[in-house]
Amino acid sequence: MNPREQQFLKDYFDQYRRSIFCTDVTKELIDLKNLIVGVHAMGRKTIIAGNGGSAAIASHCAVDFTKNAGIRCINFNEADLITCFANDYGYEHWLAKALEFYADEKDAVILISSSGQSPNVLYAGKYARDRKLQLITFTGFSESNPLKSMGDINLWVNSGAYNIVETTHQIWLLAVCDLIIGAAEYPAKR
Repeated sequence: MNPREQQFLKDYFDQYRRSIFCTDVTKELIDLKNLIVGVHAMGRKTIIAGNGGSAAIASHCAVDFTKNAGIRCINFNEADLITCFANDYGYEHWLAKALEFYADEKDAVILISSSGQSPNVLYAGKYARDRKLQLITFTGFSESNPLKSMGDINLWVNSGAYNIVETTHQIWLLAVCDLIIGAAEYPAKR
């Protein structure tokens, strides 16, 4: 075994331990669970969106919230939607325009951005704020990133490594999903 690779992995997994276990986000996760359940109880939906890896997280979590937790949840990862809106309104505005077309009063919007600085996500955050939608942000990198200052609930990962930030976001979101279900282990078909 290569000692350098062993040390790399030890240090790498220590970063995950710090991001997941040394940051107490218990209150924020419970607040998020209560917000999502409350939005659902009013007959409204939760919208999750991001770019790149964060978009993949949005897709995965939207399906799990819908199928496993019984919470109506959508994302905007259809290529035709993204390319149409980006072409017609500019890439910076496509996500805000998607919210304009698909968000209803009292919906919840979860925006995921590792840097908290993606222009299209920031415009979507501004749209959500202006329309008084419940806004939840998942960010990392700089603690003073602009997206983090917009949300009603803000979950921030103290790391500058994309994979650490994105994986922590996914773990936190799926923890909320399982908290709603009330179990970490359950059958694939519910």
